[in-house]
Amino acid sequence: MAKRENDSFSIEDLMKTFIKENNLSKGMQKMKVEETWLKMMGPGVATHTTSVKLQNKTLIIQLKSSVLREELSYGKDKIIKMMNEELGEQVITKLMLV
Repeated sequence: MAKRENDSFSIEDLMKTFIKENNLSKGMQKMKVEETWLKMMGPGVATHTTSVKLQNKTLIIQLKSSVLREELSYGKDKIIKMMNEELGEQVITKLMLV
């Protein structure tokens, strides 16, 4: 009879291993970026946001309001820095507001 291993792993570690083994990290990053955008910008900006996409380290935000788009364009560098800090890694290098 084979000896049973009694190692315990946290769910977080198991999920990270599963994501890494199945090449799901880019998809998970895209989901996390969208969640982070809505969380950091608050409900006011979230109601005017129609789409949040991450393509090749470029965050593409589609907004309904041209006034809001103009206001956010002044703080692009700050938004990129804040988003990367919240995500814990350098995921975004460019921000496009459309």
